[in-house]
Amino acid sequence: MFWPSIALLAFVTLQRLVELVHARRNTAALLARGAREIAPGHYPYLVAMHATWLIGLWLLATGRPINPVWFAIFAVLQGLRVWVLATLKGRWTTRIIVLPGAALVTSGPYRFFSHPNYAVVVGEIAALPLAFGLPLYALLFSLLNAAILTVRIRAENTALRQAMA
Repeated sequence: MFWPSIALLAFVTLQRLVELVHARRNTAALLARGAREIAPGHYPYLVAMHATWLIGLWLLATGRPINPVWFAIFAVLQGLRVWVLATLKGRWTTRIIVLPGAALVTSGPYRFFSHPNYAVVVGEIAALPLAFGLPLYALLFSLLNAAILTVRIRAENTALRQAMA
């Protein structure tokens, strides 16, 4: 049966597109307030990795059965994703944008993790392919994501430390 896999992939695709629109609006608003983008060189790789991950899932997962345990994990991650977005509000972007003088967010999931959004993404990159029975795909993209996040988190932490100094 194709419909469950198509519905799930359509949901994730629509979610990502809506988030990109939201992120662009937030980025423009932050830049207008004097924020600056940090380490933009990694961003095309981040976008390419996520787009390839999603396109590959459309090619490989359509029509595959969905493992209920991995789907449940993915669903929990979606709740955490909403919590992150609700906490950051207008400061959530897909780029590293630093607004000088703005206090660090320490509420919501940021009480527990420095980078909860990245924790969610790490989980999603693995859980969705695993829900479709694609463990090697999950491993490959988890490794690619780890490489990009290593660069991104270092740059973001450095930028935030400098902004707070």
